[in-house]
Amino acid sequence: MVSFESDYTTGAHPAIMKRLMETNLEPLPGYGTDAYCESAKEKIRAACACPEAEVWFLTGGTQTNATVISTMLSGYEGVVAADTGHVNTHEAGAIEYTGHKVLTVPGHDGKLDAGELAVFLADFYQDGNYEHMVFPGMVYLSHPTEYGTLYTKAELEAIAGVCGTYGIPLYLDGARLGYGLMSYETDVTLPDIAKICDVFYIGGTKVGALCGEAVAFTKNNMPRHFLPLVKQRGALLAKGRLIGIQFDELFTDGLYMEIGRHAIEMAERLKTLFHEKDEEFYLESPTNQQFIVLENARMEEQKKQVAFGFWEKKDESHTVVRFATSWSTTEEEIEYLREIL
Repeated sequence: MVSFESDYTTGAHPAIMKRLMETNLEPLPGYGTDAYCESAKEKIRAACACPEAEVWFLTGGTQTNATVISTMLSGYEGVVAADTGHVNTHEAGAIEYTGHKVLTVPGHDGKLDAGELAVFLADFYQDGNYEHMVFPGMVYLSHPTEYGTLYTKAELEAIAGVCGTYGIPLYLDGARLGYGLMSYETDVTLPDIAKICDVFYIGGTKVGALCGEAVAFTKNNMPRHFLPLVKQRGALLAKGRLIGIQFDELFTDGLYMEIGRHAIEMAERLKTLFHEKDEEFYLESPTNQQFIVLENARMEEQKKQVAFGFWEKKDESHTVVRFATSWSTTEEEIEYLREIL
């Protein structure tokens, strides 16, 4: 049995585990005030070419989305997202639980369109009753998207331009950002994201870390008294070193990008394999997530030998499934899959 179920089904990259063990007995200050957290922040600022960025470490993606969105919005505001966006589909209503509505616009292979966003915002303010409605107070997108697709730099700039027109921040969910940055088909860099977005996070959990996400506020816009706001949401980790040490290692000698590059190389091999076997693609993803369509009976048979993720029903007899690669994916696993297919 091999697993392509997700990019966080194995633990952490060996270099990270080694660093955690090496520092395990060091007595360090809590709540992210230790030297490793500060070192990691400096390395992230340098990688983003954004020396003014305010960096904060949180534990997981849903926690990060809920914390960032709820602390940056006023009580009467909601967050605009594609209808396929993670905050609208696979976060169990975490945003609504904080008291903020997710306002949806159509997604196109997971992506939000700047023109449709502009129409949505214009229509809101042209509604004579808008004072009685949930105000759009932020725009959320993910890169890569739920479907492994990517925004171009021009698309991100267009969305940011719309946000600027209405004076609302653009927030980018980077749970799998390392794979987007290393895709063969991207023209977006980490400094681009830091320049274009008001706030974003660099995902660690799905890109080689045991756990952890690094939030970057890039426009001197971190909410005031952010620490108590984080603590109120149960998101302040006493042993903040756990996240800081991991990101310090991830941003040493290009490890974060190396992990992303390896997963992309393995995903390209998967893509080639699926084409050779004449598998039906649901869409062509340029990142580490590959979506194919399987007949249901065949899917059940293959599940006995390989793990993959359910994505959605295509019709009564076919299902869209996801194969994901990560730092730990090997060529041997892909060859094993070749034999199964």
